[in-house]
Amino acid sequence: MNTTSITKAKQILQHQLNILWDNPEKAEVVPPLMIWGPPGIGKSTFIRNLCKENDIGFIDVRLAQREPVDIRGLPVPRDDRKGIDWIVSSEWPRADDEDTPEKGIILFDEITAADSTLQVAAYEFILDRRLGQLYQVPDGWYIVAAGNRTGDAAVARTMSSALANRFCHIEVGSNSASWLDWAIVNNIDPRVTAFIRYMPQKLFSMEGNKERGWPSPRSWERVAMELELGTKNGLDDDLMHVIVEGLVGEGAALEFMAFLQWSEKIPDIGKMLSGDIRVKIPKRPDQKYAMISAIVHHMRQHEQPENLLNGFFDIITEFSNDWAQLLHHDISLLFRSNLDFFETFREHPQYAVMANKIVIA
Repeated sequence: MNTTSITKAKQILQHQLNILWDNPEKAEVVPPLMIWGPPGIGKSTFIRNLCKENDIGFIDVRLAQREPVDIRGLPVPRDDRKGIDWIVSSEWPRADDEDTPEKGIILFDEITAADSTLQVAAYEFILDRRLGQLYQVPDGWYIVAAGNRTGDAAVARTMSSALANRFCHIEVGSNSASWLDWAIVNNIDPRVTAFIRYMPQKLFSMEGNKERGWPSPRSWERVAMELELGTKNGLDDDLMHVIVEGLVGEGAALEFMAFLQWSEKIPDIGKMLSGDIRVKIPKRPDQKYAMISAIVHHMRQHEQPENLLNGFFDIITEFSNDWAQLLHHDISLLFRSNLDFFETFREHPQYAVMANKIVIA
């Protein structure tokens, strides 16, 4: 099965949502999505984030932690003793409940970790969007499932053919380019983004001891958080090394900490952007990656980034073509919604010099 990126999976999910919302009468025939992929790459995170972007509801169901009655409902004897009624879980969205969002996603996360009885319990819900005559999924709500593959060294059982045939299956993998774009927009520590740019193969690796920390998009995001707060709190390098190793493993931690030592030797980017010191481009590629990430970070943090444009253009025009393109890409991504900044950016006297130097899409 072809592997796609989280970014493309997000686009496919948005497409399915649009189909459902534009054609509510087709709610029962729009296929639910099954997102396959290794642990730690952000399967459930991108679904949750998409719900926030669309301002819709989100229900996260960890199927492996449930009992069949949680899905089907609880049988209760009727007062007339002539049968039973069923009490359906209150967590399911209801069309007639004013507190229920009109639109949303129900995510059956870690579905491959659930045993066969739980998978069977989910059949009707996923296929027919209902539980007998007791419950109907509102038309604006879409069903998604996510899980690990049996070869991922995670808790994963083979999905039955009956359940598998209910889904449209998408397999996602780590992709450094899309992750870096996400990291820039979400203000991930620039030292981590610079390292992944320098060594993209370290974004995700399940080699080594998987019972300890190992590199994944999830663990690098946590490294970024620890690094930012550790710097703020004055944590020494030895302790930071221990934390990083605990998150991404021994090999990746050694390379990352060595990268940090070299990246600290680049010129003061803040002074370079403000024009207080002359532009100097380092020769080592790891330092160039660190420099570009630092430039983007300083531009983000400045209250009036347009005031740094003189220094920015002085720097970008000193880079060779490929490095200048990379810096232009990151700045464009960072300020893509800031129209005032881009107007000032394009009207700058040195913009034409830069445009002649690099190919701007």
